Amino acid sequence: MRALTYEGPYRVAVRNKPEPRIEHPQDGIVRVTSAAICGSDLHLLHGLVPDTRIGFTFGHEFTGIVEEVGPNAQGIKPGDRVMLPFQIFCGGCYYCTRGLSACCENTNPATDAGTGIYGYSHTMGGYDGGQAEYVRVPFIGVDAEKIPEDVDDLDALPITDAFSTGYQGAEMCDLRGGETVLVLGAGPVGLFAMWSAWAMGAGRVIAVDLENYRLQFARDWLGVETINFKEHDLVTIVKGMTEGRGADATIEAVGCEASGSPVHRALGVYAKLEAGSPQAINFAIHATRKGGVISLIGAYGPPFNGVDIGTFMNKAQTMRTGQASVKRYMPHLLEHVRAGRIKPSTVFTHRCSLEDAPRAYHTFAQKKDGCVKVALFPNGNLH
Repeated sequence: MRALTYEGPYRVAVRNKPEPRIEHPQDGIVRVTSAAICGSDLHLLHGLVPDTRIGFTFGHEFTGIVEEVGPNAQGIKPGDRVMLPFQIFCGGCYYCTRGLSACCENTNPATDAGTGIYGYSHTMGGYDGGQAEYVRVPFIGVDAEKIPEDVDDLDALPITDAFSTGYQGAEMCDLRGGETVLVLGAGPVGLFAMWSAWAMGAGRVIAVDLENYRLQFARDWLGVETINFKEHDLVTIVKGMTEGRGADATIEAVGCEASGSPVHRALGVYAKLEAGSPQAINFAIHATRKGGVISLIGAYGPPFNGVDIGTFMNKAQTMRTGQASVKRYMPHLLEHVRAGRIKPSTVFTHRCSLEDAPRAYHTFAQKKDGCVKVALFPNGNLH
């Protein structure tokens, strides 16, 4: 089969790989119909995630058709059209039975750093991802969510990660109604966090980014206020917009490659002396009011970085974080889509075949051509 493979930092290629096979009685094989490039895939591309091995296939956002199931897989059959949460979970462990599928203790038991994730290095279990023609799906009967006939693939695809992650980001703000919510990052996850904050009753949503085209996209699609932090001192302007206090809640949707501090970029992104740049977290701490909430959904790897924990503590703030437990959100987000409240496919500014994925990665990474998010099609049908 054809699959995207990691060739080393900043290099990917599409090559022939063996088709996956059933390895466990609860496995399934899915023929991929659409996949997406996620902002967190860029952390892999740039060599920021430990134990990302040559030849590994990326891709944790994908939809497809079930081709084969193992003898113990229940509730799913060949021919079913499905979407898969980005993390892999067993459904029966201590955490899964409490709704924390993102903390499953059986799909990556060698570490507490994270559960198994498709296409996200051997640190996260070494499971090949969905930027390929076929993918092996462990625990398919538990993990797969059937896509309703009236929902297009590209409207289902963001629910596998970006939409669910943005929704959880807003949920963790514990909004009661009328709050000012600051969203750091106007990429796909940030955009879905903005929509979700409005849906949960925010009175004001302010988007922050350094790319004017992404801020324009946020204004046009979601009607938010915007700040380009390259052009303004972020903390000063946010306080000026909020009676000197700061936002009631801030959603950090940037992660470990945040700009804004040359020192942290040098230490964390280039020298690898800390686990990426913590600048977005520090912006959140300083731009959120005392007693406010910080919702951290940007991706970071272990082990440590230079977070301003002293200011966080002295401002009596609360920080909530975690990978999104996608499965529990899927039915609810499908309801929003089917009711016409949101069309998630709006974020896909670029669509291309799998063979063009290396070029698409660099377009996305370099923020060229107005790129917000890329959809890949292994069958070449750019529908």
